[in-house]
Amino acid sequence: MSETMRAAVWHGKKDIRVENVPLPAAPQPGWVQIKVAWCGICGSDLHEYIAGPIFIPFDAPHPLTGKKGDVILGHEFTGTVVAIGDGVTSVKVGDMVAPDACQHCGECVTCRAGKYNVCEKLAFTGLMNDGAFAKFVNVPAELCYVLPEGVSPEAGALIEPLATGFKAVREAGTILGETAVVLGAGTIGLGTLMCAKAAGAGKVIVVEMSKARIAKAKECGADVILNPKECDVVAEIKAMTGGSGADVSFECIGNKFTGPLAVDVIRNAGRAVIVGIFEEPSSFNFFTLSGTDKRVIGTLAYTLSDFKGVSALLASGQLKAEPLITGRIGLEEIVDKGFLELINNKDQNIKIIVKPVD
Repeated sequence: MSETMRAAVWHGKKDIRVENVPLPAAPQPGWVQIKVAWCGICGSDLHEYIAGPIFIPFDAPHPLTGKKGDVILGHEFTGTVVAIGDGVTSVKVGDMVAPDACQHCGECVTCRAGKYNVCEKLAFTGLMNDGAFAKFVNVPAELCYVLPEGVSPEAGALIEPLATGFKAVREAGTILGETAVVLGAGTIGLGTLMCAKAAGAGKVIVVEMSKARIAKAKECGADVILNPKECDVVAEIKAMTGGSGADVSFECIGNKFTGPLAVDVIRNAGRAVIVGIFEEPSSFNFFTLSGTDKRVIGTLAYTLSDFKGVSALLASGQLKAEPLITGRIGLEEIVDKGFLELINNKDQNIKIIVKPVD
């Protein structure tokens, strides 16, 4: 085995290079080494390329991982376990796994409460520690979800982003028979749409401008699609709901205008679930909340229980990964046919997945 491997390394804003890096060391106790099968390019990866560092620790080492600066990106992935560290019993060599990206301390108040996705020292694989745009990656064994029969490695690479939408719907509470609005029909929005349908939403309204994504939203089961270029979204949603507004909304864009819009489209005492990653703040009048009993719920990532739920929905056909995959590329193509393709032709793309080795 060679002593180096090719990897996509973030060096700074608009500076991602595919280069030779050392192979990861043998996994430490409690960790495993994975040979990567497929890894998706996430919106957070794009944020780091366009405007980073956002999550990547740059001024000081990360408190959990010690990582600082240059980092191998990639956290939406599947692969085969090829080595295990001491004490690992949850997975074995040869297992095909889809790892959760939330590396955590296990000691803080949120970890002890089972909400390790908001660990006080949270470290995402591929952002605060080296990730899966490479042949091999080391991750904690406790984060590895073994793919069930019937879920392909390509579909498995979408479990991570789909789990974000799955958890967002869980955080909303029961939506059985309710009217839900999903803002944005990218990967997270489409996953949230399908999860909302699976959870029994009576009607799901998607707000999207891109013609290609509108078509994907239809394919994924949207009941109504509103294009904000063509209508007053708030007025249209109120007209559909007897003048009141939707019961629940899911903001899956991360734009300074769509954050407040998620609150505007819901009825009094409704819930707005904020899923998107925001690069800049929104202007917001908090009387919109205190005067209406509306609630805003933040949600970050997922836990392994969400991976289990997504896998069950994929196996049953209630969630579909294939419509979301709009490109398959090799690692050497990741900048031109991956990042730049998603940036320059974002309306035509949902998820591009990368195969690190032939």
